[in-house]
Amino acid sequence: MHWSLGSSLHTVHGTFALKKGSMQLDLATGKASGEIVADATSGKSGNDGRDRKMHKDVLESGRFSEVIFRPDRITGKLDKQGESTVQMHGILVLHGSEHELTVPVQANIAGDHWTGSSKFSVPFVEWGLKNPSTWLLKVEHSVMIDLELKGAVQGPAAQ
Repeated sequence: MHWSLGSSLHTVHGTFALKKGSMQLDLATGKASGEIVADATSGKSGNDGRDRKMHKDVLESGRFSEVIFRPDRITGKLDKQGESTVQMHGILVLHGSEHELTVPVQANIAGDHWTGSSKFSVPFVEWGLKNPSTWLLKVEHSVMIDLELKGAVQGPAAQ
């Protein structure tokens, strides 16, 4: 999982590790379930001082060690094979609070495997996390997330 955060001086890029994930989709109804869990303590930007501040002051990753997305539905047509573009709606648990989130997903199903990618914005300041700006450095209030996932198809779509 990659992230980027713009500022008045430059754009900071970093990563978070995926801890675990599973998802179930009902193609007939659009109902989704499961969860995707990122390890908040794994966040890195390539600068130790900035990372310490991110973990201590913004994410408080010692208290809130996971970021969890729980999908509940998809809209759009997800084909049983090939490429599809859908919207996935769910709840993002960040810093101990739940927030509704809808993200665009580019999905590709090939036989018994799938890949998916999504790029979306998380308004972390609006959602109550500390703004890391200083008097000299102004930071954007939303972070861009770039997510790439893959897995095995189980059930009717795998046949």
